[in-house]
Amino acid sequence: MQRELYSSGSAWEEMAGYSRAVQVGDRILVSGTTAVDEQGRLVGGDDPAAQTRYAIQKIERAIRALGGELGDVVRTRVFVSNIDNWEAVARTHGEFFRDIRPVNSLVEARLVGPQYLVEIEAEAVIQPQA
Repeated sequence: MQRELYSSGSAWEEMAGYSRAVQVGDRILVSGTTAVDEQGRLVGGDDPAAQTRYAIQKIERAIRALGGELGDVVRTRVFVSNIDNWEAVARTHGEFFRDIRPVNSLVEARLVGPQYLVEIEAEAVIQPQA
């Protein structure tokens, strides 16, 4: 089965040996994604909703690059560094996924740095091209 890789250009991807997203068949799997732009700058500062919004937009770009769309997402996993931020993060997730309604988990976890408030993974199943 063909495997297609997508890189967001993050230095972490090459250093740690992973892809932002991988498509195999009709599945697109997106790595844990934080609110870091292509220049390595944190987007959203200390605002968990802003970080969530940017991370989901980054996930959407990866899925689109591999031929899918946000509506194809069937699972998200959300990691927050402070459980007190769960509601702001969940509400922002809802802005994007309210009508899509993927399965979802939200857990508190120690992320790779104190500036990161949220990290999100996604899985999508795309329709075959006609």
